[in-house]
Amino acid sequence: MSTSFDKREEGFEKKFALDEEQKFKAEARRNKLLGLWVAEKLGITGDAANAYAKEVIAADFEQPGDDDVFQKVMGDLTAKGIALTEQQVRAQMNLFLAEAIAQVKAGT
Repeated sequence: MSTSFDKREEGFEKKFALDEEQKFKAEARRNKLLGLWVAEKLGITGDAANAYAKEVIAADFEQPGDDDVFQKVMGDLTAKGIALTEQQVRAQMNLFLAEAIAQVKAGT
């Protein structure tokens, strides 16, 4: 027999799962936006820019947190001699995350 507490707990679990899904989508979207931004800095355009953005998204699966993504883009920028500071890249990551969260919440 299911109690109202069980139903409420199930409701919280469903809400949490949705929040985790939205978080995942927002982080993936942030990584795509970051990848396109870095591609532009690297002089990559068109299909190659989209392919680079996919590489940035894939980098996020290497280790927990954002450091894998950050290390990839910083390494690529440094290799091309593009001088951006850690603070500049992290600030851009934060801006893109805020934009991505808004897009995911809006369903766009």
